[in-house]
Amino acid sequence: MINGKKVIVIMPAYNAEKTLEKTYNEIYQNFVDEVILVDDFSYDETKEIAKRLDITTIVHEKNLGYGGNQKSCYRAALKAGADIVIMLHPDYQYTPKLIPAIASMMAFDEYDAVIASRMLGNSALKGGMPLYKFISNRFLTEFQNIVIGEKLSEYHTGFRGFTRKILETLPLEDCSNDFIFDNQMLALILFNGYKIGEISCPTKYFKEASSINFIRSCKYGLEVLLVSLKYRFAKLGFPVKLFTKEGKKLEFDKELNYYNKRGG
Repeated sequence: MINGKKVIVIMPAYNAEKTLEKTYNEIYQNFVDEVILVDDFSYDETKEIAKRLDITTIVHEKNLGYGGNQKSCYRAALKAGADIVIMLHPDYQYTPKLIPAIASMMAFDEYDAVIASRMLGNSALKGGMPLYKFISNRFLTEFQNIVIGEKLSEYHTGFRGFTRKILETLPLEDCSNDFIFDNQMLALILFNGYKIGEISCPTKYFKEASSINFIRSCKYGLEVLLVSLKYRFAKLGFPVKLFTKEGKKLEFDKELNYYNKRGG
């Protein structure tokens, strides 16, 4: 716990057998109450490694996609009593050593959400981010800042934390099950007036680190532009799906298929 707040780290995993243990071993357990991994129907040994490490593990019976995986992660974390939930990819692209700092920014009620930015400082290219990804990240971020009216250094990092209030109140069931989920979620946070903090984060790009291919990156980029425009129209008062009070919140009655429960 930090400042009396229960901290849970969630790991949306897909074929992470080569990097999971290394990632997990760098989590400062003194600051984290529980780690929950959701295996999105991997075809490797991810769930077996997670069980050996005694990580609470949930396994999807079919692949639900990156966004679908996160929805299960957040349901499980809230059911476990989390006050603060930090998403950490198990591919070792982001350093787990920043978890205490990220959690503290929310535990003392300074921020409702925190993102670990690769664009603060010069760590992205030094860490091996492909040039086309760097350029597209900068373009999309500047576009969103202009259209949305914010000043975030990036919208596309996969290392981020949220308070329980955000996860309980936002219409996350209406968000996509694909990669655009992350961007939709940040847009919803800003649309509803929550405060987002940022922290500089070094990143590592290597063969085993997960990354979407060029075609899917292009699809994601177009979807980001669309999310931004929908946000602006909603702010102007037009009825836009996702940015409505009638949106569906996380469905907590959905069954979770536990493969391992820590200490169980």
